[in-house]
Amino acid sequence: MQSEMMLTDKHGRDIHDLRISITDRCNYKCVYCRSGNDGPAFPEMPIADYLRMVRVFVGLGITKVRLTGGEPLLRRGLVEMVQELGRMKTINGSPLDIALTTNGHLLADLAQPLADAGLSRVTVSMDAVDEERFARITRVPNAHKRVLAGVRAAQRAGLNPVKVNCVLLRGFNDDQIAAFGRFARVEGVVVRFIEFMPLEEDRVWSPEIVVTLDEILSRMAEFMPLREIEHQPSETARRYWFEDGVGEIGIIAPVSHPFCGHCSRIRVTSDGKIRTCLFSVREHDLAGPMASGASDEDMAEFIMQAVDQKEARHHIGEAGFIPASRTMVHIGG
Repeated sequence: MQSEMMLTDKHGRDIHDLRISITDRCNYKCVYCRSGNDGPAFPEMPIADYLRMVRVFVGLGITKVRLTGGEPLLRRGLVEMVQELGRMKTINGSPLDIALTTNGHLLADLAQPLADAGLSRVTVSMDAVDEERFARITRVPNAHKRVLAGVRAAQRAGLNPVKVNCVLLRGFNDDQIAAFGRFARVEGVVVRFIEFMPLEEDRVWSPEIVVTLDEILSRMAEFMPLREIEHQPSETARRYWFEDGVGEIGIIAPVSHPFCGHCSRIRVTSDGKIRTCLFSVREHDLAGPMASGASDEDMAEFIMQAVDQKEARHHIGEAGFIPASRTMVHIGG
């Protein structure tokens, strides 16, 4: 496609990062994400439909694709899907940057096949270092051992740097900050702390629950001082080395230090709806036109119209804030 077809929203932001959920199912029931054992479920599409959507997005300038869920490792045909993505080229002829976010429970057996298929790197969600605490969070016994085995398998498979994401909630797991610092240094992973956002099913979010970037830095400095690493404006995480150069952490701070002005991301849900922001209150149904026989050109035009309506920013914590139309598990990370 021509350069004038590349995705740019009305606020002048170039969109080059696609996050696509390939299943709404998850084998964990993390207490900050799910209110109970059951919840609303959205359908999955055939793998071929996701691949067609990605091809159209790549033709519009997307260079990075992150597979999410739910839990994407539950999806049959995932390795073959990554192989197909690995055959795609960006409009500049470069290989597509393919990443995946997972809870890691099934990763030990799949890390090498996914790396062989063309996966570039992996991010593992892990909200406690302590085994007992982790089991209480996930509501899955012995989950910590499985996840740690998955992290180490990903490293052996060359899916580096392996990133470990931790959502912090005050009074819940914020006592794990220093422990995660040690974990980053010992295991050789990049630990990234994420400020808690109002995307959970229970809708219990309040500003008081959020452990902010500044507080994380202060409390980590009690363990060992940090020095900041230069980062690109569109990067979601602020990055830091430990003072002695061993170990890296990142902090994603959408609540206390929003980065909306440099957002380069677009999302597609498991049922084929485009979301232009995590906190969108409306969606754009790309699956509908595709199922009705739309051509790739028709789909590209639909995508461009959706991106043109991308929100300028979120409104977390402001008076009149309207929660997102879906919770995080049904959007995809």
